[in-house]
Amino acid sequence: MSGTAFRSGADRSYPLPHAGPDARSTESLVTSVAGVLVGYGYPRPDSSSDRAALKSALRAFLCNPYNPLESRI
Repeated sequence: MSGTAFRSGADRSYPLPHAGPDARSTESLVTSVAGVLVGYGYPRPDSSSDRAALKSALRAFLCNPYNPLESRI
């Protein structure tokens, strides 16, 4: 499977089904992910708009409220 191919919904782990606010989505998470990106050579997201974009991207990947996965039952 190529890196750009999408797996079927039954095989996916992310995004998580949306069940409201997630207490794990914190500024510490954004800071930690930013640190990992910097460690791989990406520029540090220092501006508030950079941090907001990173937080939005994380939210979309981890728990997209606009496109929840179907029931896993």
